[in-house]
Amino acid sequence: SAIHEFPEDIFTKGQRRHGAILLHVFCAVYMFYALAIVCDVYFVPSLEKICKNLHLSEDVAGATFMAAGSSAPELFTSLIGVFITKGDLGVGTIVGSAVFNILVIIGVCGIFAGQVTITLTWWPLFRDSIYYTLSVLALILIIYDEKVIWWETIILISMYGVYILIMNITSLSGQNAGGQDSPVVMVDELMSLHPHQFSFSEASLRVMITPHFSPRTRLSMAGRMLITEVLAGWDLERVADIGDTQPKDDEEEEEEEADKEQPFRPLTVPEGRWEQVRWVLSWPLGCLLYYTVPNCVLPSWERWFMVTFVASTLWIAVFSYLMVWMVTIISFTLDIPDVVMGITFLAAGTSVPDCMASLIVARQGMGDMAVSNSIGSNIFDILLGLGFPWALRTLVVDYGSTVFINSRGLVYSVILLLASVFLTVLSVHLNHWRLDRRLGLGLMFLYAIFLLCSICFEKL
Repeated sequence: SAIHEFPEDIFTKGQRRHGAILLHVFCAVYMFYALAIVCDVYFVPSLEKICKNLHLSEDVAGATFMAAGSSAPELFTSLIGVFITKGDLGVGTIVGSAVFNILVIIGVCGIFAGQVTITLTWWPLFRDSIYYTLSVLALILIIYDEKVIWWETIILISMYGVYILIMNITSLSGQNAGGQDSPVVMVDELMSLHPHQFSFSEASLRVMITPHFSPRTRLSMAGRMLITEVLAGWDLERVADIGDTQPKDDEEEEEEEADKEQPFRPLTVPEGRWEQVRWVLSWPLGCLLYYTVPNCVLPSWERWFMVTFVASTLWIAVFSYLMVWMVTIISFTLDIPDVVMGITFLAAGTSVPDCMASLIVARQGMGDMAVSNSIGSNIFDILLGLGFPWALRTLVVDYGSTVFINSRGLVYSVILLLASVFLTVLSVHLNHWRLDRRLGLGLMFLYAIFLLCSICFEKL
């Protein structure tokens, strides 16, 4: 069993069954929370800085950097599965979290994206789904005989290289092919879709700092922004007298800025009872991260975004290891098979960063980035999350060896993966390419069916 590959627990199985298991449950939940904090405070901001500096488009950023980083837990869980537990934990987690990523993350984004309906672009979803389907087919062919040979791992890794190339080519062709009208329409649509999220000056700034637009478009936007600012200055007193919607928006923006300007400080207690409870609960984590990861949101650490990215990814790895350990102990105590645990609880746990990251960008109105992240991180999981640990095992650690996969149910689950992609694209299409609550609830229902099917396959 996988439990023997981890450090020995201080409690016996009997003690755990008589209540000590609650401590392990608490630790596992706390690690879920730790993953969420690392992602929200350090990881996503460092990604935004990387994308800004590399001038990546929204969907390319979602499918590459964001996917690679927020899939760090799966990669490390898979490494733990191949080298430490030598079981199916890694494969089960990746297969489970792949379905979780597609159905639950896009579902959650639909349900909680706020009052605004987000319209999705067909091309990023179509491109990612096609490549993802190819990745899943490759995985089925590789694990069908229940063993993995060194050249099969090279195929998986090189497929990820090809994916990155395709992303670069499509982003460049997108920049060249984007006519003069379409980008402006896109920004206008954004503004009409999210009146409370973008003030005119914010939208104009977005256009001006984006290299995708022609110099003429950027110049005209700068002019329009200047005129608007001047008019806003003249009208400010009148608007204040009327006291309608605009001041509220300004207040909301100020509140948001105030929230953003208050990063965690070990000796500063926030106001409000709920905030204080949260501060006390997250204090050990907050201190640990405050002193080990530079916060690239703060002006003094702004240039350190790559260090933030690497450091937060390492912490994600540590928290993932502890979470896998706790979940393994829980499943051993309750006599749940490794694969079932991997497909359900671990999958949900390691996908917390993905879910947080996607929800954050979806709430900002960037639906394509959220969807590209959820499918892109699956491509990363399958091609690198499984390919890289297997390649290390068969090429570096023990050259010419084979990795044995001892679960028949996994092949059925992987086939369910294909079905989940097909059903997601179909659902989005039937919902007229809108990301809203109806789509979200539909995808959640599909996830419940997937769980039932997976558990039934294991019992076969």
